[in-house]
Amino acid sequence: MRIVSAAAAVPLLFVLLTWVSVRAANSEAEHFDRALSELDRLTMLEAALHRDVFAARAGVLRNYDPLVRETNALDASLAHLREVAATDADTAFAIDRLATSVTRQVALVEQFKSNNSLLQNSLAYFALFSFHPGVRDSLAPVVSDLAAAMLRLTLDTSVAAVQEVHERLDDLGRQPSTPADFDVVEPLLAHGRLLHDLLPATDGVLKALRAIPHKRDQEELRNMVLARQAVSRATARQFRVLLYFISLALVGLLAYLAQQLAVRARTLRRRAAFEHVVGAISMRFISAPADDVDRLIELALAEMARCLGAERAYYLRSDSTAPAYRWSREGVPFPPGWPDQAWTVAARNSPAEDGILRIPRIVRLPPGEDRDVLLAAGLKGWASTCRRTQDGGSVLLGFDAVNQQCRVSRAGELGLLRMALDVIANALGRKSLEQERLRLEMRLQQARRLETVGALASGITHNFNNIVGAILGYTEMATEQGVSGGRSTQIIADIRRAGERARELVEQILTFARRHDAQPIAVDVQALVAEAASLLRASLPNAIDLVITEPADPAIVSGVPAQLQQVILNLCNNAAQAMNYAGRISVALDVVDVAAGRTLTHGTLAPGRHVRLAVADAGRGIDSAALERIFEPFFTTRVAGNGLGLATTRDIVREHGGALNVESTVGRGSRFEVWLPRYAPAATPCREELATIALGNGESVLLVESDPDQLLRSEEILAALGYEPVGFMRAAEALDACRAMPDRFDLLLIGHLLPMSAALDLAMALRRIVPALPILLTTASPEEFDADALIRAGISDVAASPISAMEIAPALRECLRRSDPRRHQEPLRQSGTIAQFHAASL
Repeated sequence: MRIVSAAAAVPLLFVLLTWVSVRAANSEAEHFDRALSELDRLTMLEAALHRDVFAARAGVLRNYDPLVRETNALDASLAHLREVAATDADTAFAIDRLATSVTRQVALVEQFKSNNSLLQNSLAYFALFSFHPGVRDSLAPVVSDLAAAMLRLTLDTSVAAVQEVHERLDDLGRQPSTPADFDVVEPLLAHGRLLHDLLPATDGVLKALRAIPHKRDQEELRNMVLARQAVSRATARQFRVLLYFISLALVGLLAYLAQQLAVRARTLRRRAAFEHVVGAISMRFISAPADDVDRLIELALAEMARCLGAERAYYLRSDSTAPAYRWSREGVPFPPGWPDQAWTVAARNSPAEDGILRIPRIVRLPPGEDRDVLLAAGLKGWASTCRRTQDGGSVLLGFDAVNQQCRVSRAGELGLLRMALDVIANALGRKSLEQERLRLEMRLQQARRLETVGALASGITHNFNNIVGAILGYTEMATEQGVSGGRSTQIIADIRRAGERARELVEQILTFARRHDAQPIAVDVQALVAEAASLLRASLPNAIDLVITEPADPAIVSGVPAQLQQVILNLCNNAAQAMNYAGRISVALDVVDVAAGRTLTHGTLAPGRHVRLAVADAGRGIDSAALERIFEPFFTTRVAGNGLGLATTRDIVREHGGALNVESTVGRGSRFEVWLPRYAPAATPCREELATIALGNGESVLLVESDPDQLLRSEEILAALGYEPVGFMRAAEALDACRAMPDRFDLLLIGHLLPMSAALDLAMALRRIVPALPILLTTASPEEFDADALIRAGISDVAASPISAMEIAPALRECLRRSDPRRHQEPLRQSGTIAQFHAASL
């Protein structure tokens, strides 16, 4: 804005400079010089006129043409003088007085010319007749006296001279004359009397001409012109001084504009460079796979920081569980507490309209908490931008100038910070969407595979149960025929116990397939480990050394014994296989107090007491690539493996509210830890049943289910889990309810609808009305959907239908946690996806 104002001042200065230059040039000086020149010419003309008039009076000038030229020149000079000098009223008045005197002179000259013509003519005749030879001798003295008196009169027209001529004329007139004297005396008397009148009149004209104050008028006008000229010159000098200072101001302004243009040019170069960097980063993000986004964000922070002249850069989210991205130049580490405190400083100082904050010099901030925080972080300059996200959180992008002032200085550059923030936020959003798509796709693939496995299991369990029944029958017969207390009796007892466990597992499969919820009870894990150890020692080779470490406190959990023992057996068998059935397997059991929430490799723990079962081996270990997939169904690194052992283990642990932690080093072995919530003996039986289920906090759930019986059963399950269900049998009623009260519901649950596409149509319609709410879809036919269709419809998660408390509870809580992480900070176990779809498919 300042450079625009300065640029707008340049034309004004040029106009002012032009006007001052004109005034400083003193254009009036020429008029004054011409006026003085005309006055000089007028003086010369008047002097020449007077000279010629007196020459004509003396008879020297016998031609009046010079007088005509001079009078005409006087008129022309007066006209010129009016043009160049009549600039104000006083000067015009003086010129008018001078013109009046000139006009008077011209009139007197005209009168003089008339009189002088008669005078010269009469003098010629008078002289002719005065010396005429026909004058008698008696008249000669009188005529001579008359001629002498007339001569004196021509030289002196005083009253005495006039009186003398008058007397001489009277004397001549009184002389007796003869007819011969008439031709001489009468003309002489006539011309004498005419000269007697003309000579005084002509001299009177000359006296009047000389008496005209033309010199005074000229001097007055000259002084007036000179005074005006002096004022004009003084004004011109003042304007020349003003012109000098305006020129200096213009030069200074042009220098300022040049400096500002240079700054703008540097700014534009920086902006273009930063835009190029942001554009390149955006292009990389567009084509980058989701797994590579984190690395690209750190690279983007480094590139933008170098471009902006910053030594540190970071991208933060207000959600404490979200990852933070940081970059710092070598040798410039982040101080303790920074950039976590950036949120507080930005919140107090960022403008509400754009969230962009720039502090070029921290030392210039007024004393206060913000200044102390920024100085403690080692900052000299700071630039940041933050904005709120669609999920209600906030993101912040900051740049720290530690050794120099931050280069970001212009509003256009500050806008680029917002663009850079949007690029990173969009990249993370695309990553989240891609991960969500992959997660849904994996869930659907697992469901389809487990549907096949479930169908296969349903077909073989009856025959397998018959085989187990035969084994148990033969063991009973062997027991009856055996010797009490012998080694064979112990072996037969172990066979019978294993057969009973196999039958129990078959029953669990059938129960699980038929969607009958298993009833958790208080289980002593130490007893399960001892029983499993007995079975393992009987089934594993003698080269396996099984070492059991018992806990100091009772290790009691709430769960299903058969499922928990299956976890122990699976982990120990995997350990034996990792050591090629030769080595030491350590099974450690203890009770651990978890003071604060803890994140493990596969799950999180809530504060409280937990039972930890650790199975360690010294086998070949697991590489990092396989370690990420060991719990995936059907993933195995053994030729003879089926990839279901660890997947089943993970689902059982999750369903019991626990978590897993895996540590492995290639060539040195692996350690699997199972963490389960310790059972509280004071709990009631009803609470025991839900001990491993994440309960709700009164959240309102909109439920759509076309089957009235299933709708009623689902509402009862949701109410028992601590939710407030609002059920509808028709999609239109659900949509009307959302439109009427869009803020009423916390989660949307879509059940069985016909046709199958109606569920997706309803989800899309609900998403348009309440875009921020999570949508959970329950289906008994996962093969009908694909991940892309679910994402387009806005589905947050899928679960098996019909719902059960053990399976739907974690799915509900996970959806709520993802929609608003701050509302559900307690650790939540994931929904048993494999088990759900396995049961759903059966």
